[in-house]
Amino acid sequence: MESAVEAELRRQIMAWVGERAEANGGFLRRDELLDFHLDGEKLPVIDYSRGIRNPASFSSTLSIVSAADGPYDDTESEDGLLHYAYRKGDPWSGDNRKLRQAMETGMPLILFRKEIANIYTPVFPVYVVDDEPQNRQFLVALDEAFRFIHDPAHLSEPQREYARRLAKQRLHQPAFRTRVLVAYETRCAICELKHGSLLDAAHIVPDGHELGAPTVNNGLALCKIHHAAYDQNMLGVTPDHEVRIAFRLLEEIDGPMLKHGLQEMHGRQLTLPRRRADRPDRDHLAWRYERFDAAASAAASR
Repeated sequence: MESAVEAELRRQIMAWVGERAEANGGFLRRDELLDFHLDGEKLPVIDYSRGIRNPASFSSTLSIVSAADGPYDDTESEDGLLHYAYRKGDPWSGDNRKLRQAMETGMPLILFRKEIANIYTPVFPVYVVDDEPQNRQFLVALDEAFRFIHDPAHLSEPQREYARRLAKQRLHQPAFRTRVLVAYETRCAICELKHGSLLDAAHIVPDGHELGAPTVNNGLALCKIHHAAYDQNMLGVTPDHEVRIAFRLLEEIDGPMLKHGLQEMHGRQLTLPRRRADRPDRDHLAWRYERFDAAASAAASR
């Protein structure tokens, strides 16, 4: 296939993946990825049984899957790059050949993070930037700029810091959102809004805090208005999962959003995940509620 045609097909596939992921809340399901059609023809975006998708008509790999419990040693390391292990068999043919072709041509790939069965978080575009036969692995970067670095296997400290920052923004935060929204069945824990594109994964203990791990029990699925109110200490959640609205807001008179979207949520109980392990950590809620309470007291004393 001519590279220009293949590049256009990739663009269309990536646009569709982005649209579907946004509508769902940041992720796609296995069945919709396998049932993708382009111009009336079926063109699965992932493979049915393998962690790599190499359409027969494509000269380069289309997508790869990184799974924590998969059969390959695919890891994110301290350099901020994904170390993607060679596929089984001859390292110079088959799947490995098409990954190497992607590196040589600079064709962008889609990385799918599989951390929950049948649920995939897409990260794209990503690029194969180095080949390490001695380690039987490829290096995959989140920024095309790494293709032009002389030796991606030995990054300078500023380059490593940039790669780690990208990994946090483009890998870890989207994966956290996926895990939280799936646990809450793609609905706001407060108002039960079910539109994935309007939902966020809110940290209970903030991301930068030593206790602010990106785990489901440190997250709440919230619609954007309730997430913003939570971050601004206009809304709090007690350790017993009761929603509290700051007194200053309860006393205000404004339009229907304030009345129905915030004031009427006062005293409401959170809708919790089915799995106990996914429910918000009580100590984290208490830590966060103390700060809400302090902010409310400070506002009342002014």
